[in-house]
Amino acid sequence: SGTPFTVLPLMPLDIYFLGTGGGRFSMLTQKRRTAGILLVHGETHVHVDPGPGALVYSNLARLDPQNLEGIVVTHCHPDHYTDAEVLIEAMSHGTRTKRGLFAAPKSVLIGNSDYDRGVSRYHSNLPATVETMKSGRSFGIDGLVLEAMEARHSETEGVGIRIRVPGVGDVGYTSDTGFFEGLSEQYRGLRILIACAMWPRWEHLRYHLNTEEVRIIVEKAKPGAVILTHFGMKMLNAEPGEEATYIEKETGIPVVAAQDGMRVIVSDRIEVRSSRKCESPRIIDA
Repeated sequence: SGTPFTVLPLMPLDIYFLGTGGGRFSMLTQKRRTAGILLVHGETHVHVDPGPGALVYSNLARLDPQNLEGIVVTHCHPDHYTDAEVLIEAMSHGTRTKRGLFAAPKSVLIGNSDYDRGVSRYHSNLPATVETMKSGRSFGIDGLVLEAMEARHSETEGVGIRIRVPGVGDVGYTSDTGFFEGLSEQYRGLRILIACAMWPRWEHLRYHLNTEEVRIIVEKAKPGAVILTHFGMKMLNAEPGEEATYIEKETGIPVVAAQDGMRVIVSDRIEVRSSRKCESPRIIDA
C-alpha cells in the first residue's frame, strides 16, 4: 500500500581537465595547457581558473562557454585568470545579457598594493552576481555550494575551494598554496581532492606543493581519490604518473595524474576517462 514514487537517478558531476599545466614556463611553452578546469553538474557549468587557452580548449572540447553559469578565479596570477574576461563575455552571451556569477578574491576584482585588477571594471559589471572570495566565505551557483579555503601563496589573497555537490559529495581544489599546518583538515571528507602539485617530491618550491607534501595531505585528509594537476616543468620532466603512483603506494588511496583533456565522472563511483582513446577508463569505488 501507499503512494508509489520514482527514485530519480543520481546527477553526476563531470570534471573536465582542459589544462593541467601551471607556473610560468609550463604556461609560456604550453608543454601542458593552462586552460583550467570545467565542472558540469546537470545544466550548471562552472569554469575554475581559466588561464591562457581556456576559450580555445573549451570550444575544442565542444563545451560551449556561452553555457557557463559561473567563473571562479582563485588568485591573480596569469596562469589562473587571463581568459576570464573572454569567458565572462561568453557567459553574458556577447555582453547582451547580464547573467551568471563571477567569483574571485579582491586582488582580481579591484587590485591591491601588489597587483592591479586582473579583470577590468567593465567585465566585472557583466555578470549578474559578483562574489569576493575570502577564506571561510561560501556562495552558491545553482545547486552547487562553493566555500573558499585558506591558501598561503605569494599572491596573499589567493584561496582554495571546497565544492558541495548535491547527491555526489564534496570536491576540493587546493589551487596554489604552500604547505601549512591545518591545510589537510580543510579537505577532510572529500570524494575527490584535486591537488595542484607543481614539483616532484625531491624538489621544494616556496608557496607551492610538491608531491611529498601532497602525500602528507592525503594521509591526513583521506579523500576517496586524488587528482594531481597544475604541473610545473620539473614535475613534467619527472613524469607526473610516477609521482601519482608513489603517493598511491604510500597512502593506499587512488591517485591519478591528470592529462590535458581528461574527464572524470563522479557519481556512485568515480570514472576516469583518459584523453587517449586507446586507454580504458579507470573505475574507482570511492
